[in-house]
This record gives sequence, C-alpha cells and structure tokens, in this order.
Amino acid sequence: MEKIPEKFLNKDGTLNTDALLKSYAALEKKIGTMISVPDENADADARAKFNHAIGVPMSASEYPENKLFDDDSVREKFFEMGLTKTQVEKIYQIAEEYLKPVLSELFDAQDETNATNELKNFFGDSDKMREALIAINAFGEKYLPRDAFDALCATPQGIRSVYAMMQSMEPHVQTDDVASKNLTDDELRRMMRDPKYWRDHDPEYVRKIENGFKKLYS
Repeated sequence: MEKIPEKFLNKDGTLNTDALLKSYAALEKKIGTMISVPDENADADARAKFNHAIGVPMSASEYPENKLFDDDSVREKFFEMGLTKTQVEKIYQIAEEYLKPVLSELFDAQDETNATNELKNFFGDSDKMREALIAINAFGEKYLPRDAFDALCATPQGIRSVYAMMQSMEPHVQTDDVASKNLTDDELRRMMRDPKYWRDHDPEYVRKIENGFKKLYS
C-alpha cells in the first residue's frame, strides 16, 4: 500500500477527508479546463476549441497581412490548416527571405516588357523603335552628359523626352522612314551639304540620305 501524503493526514495520523475532497475538486476543475488534441474522428466543435486554445484565430481575416504575399485565398488556406498567427508570421518571414529576390527579378522583367511595349506603340513598331533608339543613343553620346542621359533613359517617358529634344535640335534627323518619302532630289542634296554628312559622317544622318535616294529613284 502506497503511503498517503502528509497533506491529507491529520496530526494524529488519521485521514483528513476535508483536505482530500478539496484537492479532488481542484483537480476536477483543472481537468475540465484542459484541452485534448482532437483525432481524425473529432467533431468540428472539438477542433475549433482546440484551435482557439493554441492560438488559431476565429477567422482567416484575423491573420497578419503581408504586402508582398497578401492574398485572401492564401489566408483561407492557412485557416484550413489550423495555423496560428505566430506560425503565419514565420511563414511570411521565410518566404520574404527566399522568394523576395526571385519575385523582384520577375517584377523587373515585367516592367521591362511593359516599357518595351510602350515604346513600340509610340514609335510604331519594333523596327522603328530600334532605329529610334540607335539615333537617340548617338544623340545622347554627342550632346548629353552620360549620367544625365542614363537617368533620362531609365523610363519610357525619359526616352521620349530625349527623342523630342533630338528632333528639336536636329530636325532633319528622323527615325521614321516615312519622313523621307517626300524628300526631293534638291532637298537630299541640300542635306548632303550639312557637316553631319560630309564631315562628321553621322551614321543615322547618312543612312537617312541614302534611304531617301533609294526611295526616290528605286
């Protein structure tokens, strides 16, 4: 027979029933507040009670937000999995650490695609855009400080600004082949007297004159 703990004994060694009953009542109350881990057969109420006890929010909307991965459907998945707010925060931290650089590259690529499409629409098509960019680059190297030119050409709007500047300073240098269709022989020969043709041998300017003669006499 196991020895009865002294806290349940009177001074004379007899059993203290009052102390025993009080201890039993306290134990029963404690057991009543304990949460058991639900098994696969547990009902929804038991699962909800357990989830609430370990820190799972009452709804998916209570999960912390994240500007990089913020999505209602993702939070619903977290809720279905029974994740706590702390666990979701850890997931966000890990995702940012490993995925943010990759997502940043994807965003940069998407921005580059959007910029290219915007310039294609502005200049007319891919060929005209390519011709314009070659001319703009030559113009920038000749007239603009490299840092300023690079900063301007960082956006489609900046490239269009340089293009407008180029046209205002060199009105005869066009990037659209259509512009040379109406040039007469006299106009082309007058362009040949420009120092950009006979002295500087500006590739874009020379090409425009050559194309003008081809279209005039072909």
